[in-house]
Amino acid sequence: MAKPTDRLTIALAQLNPLVGDVKGNATKAIDARGQAAAAKADLVIFSELFLVGYPPEDLVLKPAFQREVKSTVENLILDTRLNPGPAILVGLPWMEEGRLFNACLLIDEGRVVSVSCKHHLPNYGVFDELRIFAQGAAPSPIMFRGACLGTLICEDMWFEDVAAHLKENGAEILIVPNGSPFTVTKAAERFGHARARVTETGLPLIYVNQVGGQDELVFDGGGFVLNADGSTAVQTPKWEESVAITQWVRGATGWICAAGEAGAPEDETEGVYLAAMTGLRDYVDKNHFPGVVLGFSGGIDSALSAAIAADALGAARVHCVMMPSRYTSQESLADAAGCANALGAPYETIPIAPAVEAYEKMLASVFKGTAADTTEENIQSRVRAVTLMALSNKFGNMVLTTGNKSEMSVGYATLYGDMCGGYNVLKDIYKTLVFKMAAWRNQHKPKGGLGPDGPVIPQNIIDKPPTAELRENQKDDDTLPPYDVLDEILKGLVDKDMSVRQVVASGFDRDLVKRIENLLFIAEYKRRQAPPGVKIGLKNFGRDRRYPITNGFRDAE
Repeated sequence: MAKPTDRLTIALAQLNPLVGDVKGNATKAIDARGQAAAAKADLVIFSELFLVGYPPEDLVLKPAFQREVKSTVENLILDTRLNPGPAILVGLPWMEEGRLFNACLLIDEGRVVSVSCKHHLPNYGVFDELRIFAQGAAPSPIMFRGACLGTLICEDMWFEDVAAHLKENGAEILIVPNGSPFTVTKAAERFGHARARVTETGLPLIYVNQVGGQDELVFDGGGFVLNADGSTAVQTPKWEESVAITQWVRGATGWICAAGEAGAPEDETEGVYLAAMTGLRDYVDKNHFPGVVLGFSGGIDSALSAAIAADALGAARVHCVMMPSRYTSQESLADAAGCANALGAPYETIPIAPAVEAYEKMLASVFKGTAADTTEENIQSRVRAVTLMALSNKFGNMVLTTGNKSEMSVGYATLYGDMCGGYNVLKDIYKTLVFKMAAWRNQHKPKGGLGPDGPVIPQNIIDKPPTAELRENQKDDDTLPPYDVLDEILKGLVDKDMSVRQVVASGFDRDLVKRIENLLFIAEYKRRQAPPGVKIGLKNFGRDRRYPITNGFRDAE
């Protein structure tokens, strides 16, 4: 073993694992260890459950999967023995005495030095760890090369007890490996809890997070180091992989991290755009789609979806298809073509009139004597879905759905029509934020974006009233209240779980709020059949908000 020292070099490995790819993730860990070795690091810290990716869900219950984890750990142990370099602190599922734990192993010089198990298992929102993991005992500190390290796995940092226990037992540096998904408020919450633990214990703290997309969840990285006085010594860049090297010295009052890199701040709209871009990129790439295909209406939702896709994948992989009907305006045709041209994306027009007319003829005898209604409107939407799925089947591109959260909330979408697809990048983004994101993208090119510089969404698309164009002179506000009103009501009912009375007290008409509440409940069956999409806010549909489809409750307040 290395001799004790009053100096440490610690690497923070902020990486993008693929859930289930145990061997591939181990290779990424070995590569990161090599980078850290070149910087003469003593220790490399990886994120929570890094070896299997987070969240692995029920994969970890499969015996064959557990065996693969065990054999891969043995290879990592061997690598630390055969190749001199830093120790690794790596997260993985760990079986001990017949129980499965969310654990971190410290591996150094060909042996497992310690095992720390997660004590607080989250069981709310997108988390259901109590279903698959056993609760670990409060972890003990680890003696490592002259320093006493205390490991708090993700949720353990959000409570006082684990950090206090580590402090009482001699810990000198707190280390927090995380699988912490992005939401618009999450960065501030992480810093708040981290600073609370630093203040309570008087110890410095290292926070390492995963980066990248995993189905509906997206991870922004955003690691940091806080010194014992609460000051930020290091911040890793958000939304990208990195191996950050930190330098530590033991002083008279304990360990101190030298000032290092500082991540650039981002505003809320930028953060949401980058989250959507990252989530879509990894969903498409990790599932090996060559690109995406989407219906291009000349409206803001499809325009923003295409812009995000072009930034995530490159414009050449984004195939935009205008499918005009008899109700499609020349304005929409011009706007769609202008947006595709600005993005530099492949664009084609496939009129749907022949198919719609065929359906009308086919159903004429059955529909005889009835007035036209949403049935005929939905046929148009479903013809477009069949067209996009045919293109997807023929050429392999995933259909990108373009409905926003406002529409999904109240059912203003056609099942097996505009809801058809493999992924929805706007699923958790309200319409008012869609407008903000479109304006933001016209003024900024996102970090890491592969799309073109400059404005990519014609201003007329942003300015004109939203419409589905499924009948003459149709506008969204024929059916729905203005989106600035609708979204505030929905934020109360969905994101904050407010009662009707509370939402009304915020300044809204009671009859309108009751109507929106009813639409929200009766649209659950549609949402249950909707494609996945990036989680952005506090309550996304699916993983966060799980309501019964058959539901007789209506708020009586």
